[in-house]
Amino acid sequence: MVLLVTIIQMLNMVIGLYIWVVIIAALITWVRPDPYNPIVQTLYKLTEPVYSWIRRYIPTVIGGIDLAPVILILLLQFIQLLLSNILRSL
Repeated sequence: MVLLVTIIQMLNMVIGLYIWVVIIAALITWVRPDPYNPIVQTLYKLTEPVYSWIRRYIPTVIGGIDLAPVILILLLQFIQLLLSNILRSL
């Protein structure tokens, strides 16, 4: 039981960190950063595979604005809510 609670808490923490990575990556795209910057490359490598998976199933570009980060954040928050409900039920 304690192991399950710990695993759920760790997943919740990782999801929270990834939400911040998505937010930072989305904000950085507004200023047109240097694509060879190691931080920009790392953010791209962490987010682009998930964005491409979302784009495969949902058209995310509306009016020239890519909504993949918003969809991803909403999905991750839904998962966090689900994990929190599981923790409460234990």
